[in-house]
Amino acid sequence: MKGHDAAALVLRATLGPMLFAHGWNKVAGPGGLKGTTAWFDALGLKPAEVHARMAAGTEMAAGVGIALGAANPLPAAATVGLMTVAARTDHRGKGLFVFKGGWEYVGVVGGAAVALAALGNGRYSLDALTGRRRAGAKPALLAAALGTASAAALLAVCYRPEPVKPQETDD
Repeated sequence: MKGHDAAALVLRATLGPMLFAHGWNKVAGPGGLKGTTAWFDALGLKPAEVHARMAAGTEMAAGVGIALGAANPLPAAATVGLMTVAARTDHRGKGLFVFKGGWEYVGVVGGAAVALAALGNGRYSLDALTGRRRAGAKPALLAAALGTASAAALLAVCYRPEPVKPQETDD
């Protein structure tokens, strides 16, 4: 096993199942899809029911695609899109550290997805089995651009957060 193939396999085996688990949790976790819908509604994603299902399905599909090494760079682009929306809606203005609600987690996951698109899925992947080996700057740029553009379009059309109310002061 060459180092490049080992690195791709390790990255896919780490990132893919984690994404799938996050999507599955949105559907079958403690609050289930109902809780995810309420959370998305509070974030300002309208209609929340659609976004809850879409986010869960996209996370699970991207996770499976990455884990199996299929269709590079499309699962990476989906991951970048998911993380961009999360950064804008849930993590914005909360600093870097995830334990304070910051964006470090979504930044690392998005960056890892772009790195995987550049690295390619390696020889131990469905892409390799089908003779589809895409790697390098072009797949990485495509993943970053497609993911970011998709997130921007979704946010422009569907992101409607409640206005922030000014705090009352006792003068």
